[in-house]
Amino acid sequence: MPNKVEEFNAYRAKMNDKLLAENNKLIKRIFNLDTNAYMAGALDVKTKELLGLVASAVLRCDDCVKYHLESSKKAGANKEEVMETLGIATLVGGTIVVPHLRRAYEYWEDLEETEA
Repeated sequence: MPNKVEEFNAYRAKMNDKLLAENNKLIKRIFNLDTNAYMAGALDVKTKELLGLVASAVLRCDDCVKYHLESSKKAGANKEEVMETLGIATLVGGTIVVPHLRRAYEYWEDLEETEA
């Protein structure tokens, strides 16, 4: 059975490399801004990643949800924190977010299995 976490990360890395190889100044600046926005500042990295998770779920971006789930986990978020965050996202976004909530939960399980 294919590992969904590895597949997602391999595809993301491959396509990011291709996009950045185009040497488009605007795209490079957006990537840089994104990287810098999630660095520790007045808010710690875990909090910023959980905020990114809420925004991604509300905007219904499954790739973004996966990215922020993984980044949140790497920053030390546990299942309870992620579920509370996804609960807020569902409250803010409404029931249209529920399918993304399901996929987010499934991907979190995949992340936990990868760690084991």
